[in-house]
Amino acid sequence: MNGSIRIIGGKWRGRKLAVLDKQGLRPTTDRIKETLYNWLMPVIQGSYCLDCFSGSGSLGFEAASRGAKSVILLEKDKQVAMLLNKNKQQIASDAIDIYHTDTLEWLNRPASKQFDVVFIDPPFHQSLVAKTVSQLEQNNWLKPSAYVYIETEIGHDLTTYIPIHWRLHREKTAGQVHSYLFIREDN
Repeated sequence: MNGSIRIIGGKWRGRKLAVLDKQGLRPTTDRIKETLYNWLMPVIQGSYCLDCFSGSGSLGFEAASRGAKSVILLEKDKQVAMLLNKNKQQIASDAIDIYHTDTLEWLNRPASKQFDVVFIDPPFHQSLVAKTVSQLEQNNWLKPSAYVYIETEIGHDLTTYIPIHWRLHREKTAGQVHSYLFIREDN
C-alpha cells in the first residue's frame, strides 16, 4: 500500500481508499475527476457504468458514491483487483461489482447488458483505447445515448478510430493527460 484516493462527492464524500503503487497505475486526479463529474452530473444518478481499466477504482467508486445504480470495475492485475474488493467491502456497496479479468477479453463477446456511462482510462502507450472502443461498438455494450469518457496521454490521436456517431461533448488537457467525453448518438 503506497497511497490513497479520495472520493470527492456523493454519499462517501471525503472517504479515502487504499491504492497500490504499481507501474502504469495513474489514479485520476481530484481536479480531473471534479471536472468529469460536473460533465456527467445530468446522467450519473441511476446509471449503469462500466470502468474498463479500473486500476485505483477512482472513477468507478466515485460513480457509485454519486448515485450510479450499477458500476462494473474490470481489472487485469490480481493484487489490484483484490484491493478493489477490499475497498468495496470497506464502503459496503451493493452497486459495485469487480471482475479480475482482461478488459479486451471481457468485451470480446456479445453484450450481456448495456451501459449508460463507460470509462476508458487504460495504461498509456499500449494501444488499448482503439481496441476497447471497437469492442464496445461491435459487441453492443453501449446504450444508444451512452456517455464515453476517454483519458489518454497528450498527443494520442483518437480521430482515426472514434465512430462517426460519437459526438465530442467536452475535452480538457491537464498536465500530460487529455480527457474526452463523447456522447454516442443513434447511428
